[in-house]
Amino acid sequence: MSLEIYKAGNSFFSNRQEAIALASKSSLGEVKTGKVLYSIYEVLYLLENKKAMLLSSKKEEIKFNELAKKANSDTYAVFKDLRNKGNVLKEGLKFGADFRVYEKGDKPGKAHAKYLLYIISGKKMNVLDFAAKARIAHSTNKLLLLAIVDSEGDVSYYEARWKAGN
Repeated sequence: MSLEIYKAGNSFFSNRQEAIALASKSSLGEVKTGKVLYSIYEVLYLLENKKAMLLSSKKEEIKFNELAKKANSDTYAVFKDLRNKGNVLKEGLKFGADFRVYEKGDKPGKAHAKYLLYIISGKKMNVLDFAAKARIAHSTNKLLLLAIVDSEGDVSYYEARWKAGN
């Protein structure tokens, strides 16, 4: 049996005990006030892996393809690729990033994210943008990780480290 997740407006949540257990084990979702809150990318990942069923407020099932139309496909490709490699991704908005990336085995709240991830597919990044992103990553004691999704959906990653001058 799959986990039931509910969509209310633009929010996704589950108040099931199985959701809380899964969030504790896998860091998919965030437990707050007795329920688990999910990002759209976490929900897509759970749906695609047949671990969840998404229901509307009218208790109608929402299919993967229907929800995927509302998400950025490059962002989901990166989320899925890194998640399949054992990493945990959490929203990076307060850092101006797409995601914070925790390495395999690290749990948000118990360890710090290693990377700030920026997805630059289809966008140009000038030197000033790159320097600003590198500086934010450095000032938050994280590494900068850039992801590029090609036209075939393959993802390439570039890690940037701040190097102090001599």
